Amino acid sequence: MLDGEDEDTMNQKYLITAIEDKIALVTINRPDKGNALSPEVLTEIGDIFTDLNQREDVHVIVLTGSSKIFSGGFDLESVQTLRRESNEAFTALFHRAYRSIMFCAQPVIAAIEGAAIAGGFDLTLMCDIRYAAENSKFSQREVLLSLVPMFDPLWRVIGMGPAKEIALTGRIFDAQEALRLGYVTKLFTPGTVLSSVMEIARTMASYDRMCMMEIKRFAHNAMNNSVDGAMKMHEWLFRTYVGSDDNRERIKKLLESLKKK
Repeated sequence: MLDGEDEDTMNQKYLITAIEDKIALVTINRPDKGNALSPEVLTEIGDIFTDLNQREDVHVIVLTGSSKIFSGGFDLESVQTLRRESNEAFTALFHRAYRSIMFCAQPVIAAIEGAAIAGGFDLTLMCDIRYAAENSKFSQREVLLSLVPMFDPLWRVIGMGPAKEIALTGRIFDAQEALRLGYVTKLFTPGTVLSSVMEIARTMASYDRMCMMEIKRFAHNAMNNSVDGAMKMHEWLFRTYVGSDDNRERIKKLLESLKKK
C-alpha cells in the first residue's frame, strides 16, 4: 500500500510509511539490529506520528515491525554511552516518541509479530489496540539493567498486581499469557497478523473519523475521572453526534441491510 503524495514520510531511514484508503501503515525497518530503538529511530517515530496526527485523510494508524521481531527495545550500544548528568536529551527523545503515539488523535493499532521487549514493549503499550501472533513474546526488561520501566499505563491495562509482577521480575511472557491478561485483544497465526489487522483497520477507517477520535479522547479522560464525571462527558459527546447527518445516514444504511436479510 503506497500513496504517491507521501514522499516525505516514505524517505525516512528507519521507518516505512504508506497511506492508503484512510489507513497509515508505519513499519519499523531496522532488521539488522532487531528493530532496536536508536535515537534516530525514536526521532523518526516522533516525527511521523506528529505528522499523521494532523492529517485529515488518515482515520486509523497501524504500527508494526518485521515478521520476526516487533522491536528488541532501546539500542543498548547508544544507551551505554550516556551519562546520568547529561541524559536529559535522550530521555526527552524517547518520551516524545511514546507520547506521539499515546496522544495521537487517531486510534493506533499494534500488529505484533515476534518479540516486543523493553522499549519495544513500551511502543506497543502506547497503542490503543494490540493484536499479536501466537508465537509473540513480551517483556519489560528494564529492571535487569537498573532502569525503571513504563509502569503507567501498563497497570491501567492489565491491573496493578500483574503489572507490578511483570515490572519487578522482568520476565518474558508468551502471547497466550498476554491474551489472558488482556494486554492483547486477539491472537493470529504467525504470518497472518498484519493482513488480519489491516482488515480490521479498513473496517474502522470507514467509520466517522471525529467520532473515533472522541472515543479515544474519552478513554484517556475516563482514566482520571469519576464515574459521574465520565457519564456527564458521555452525555455531552452523545448529544454531539446523535441526529447528525452522518449518524442518520449510517442508521438508514444499516436498516436497509437488515431488511434484505
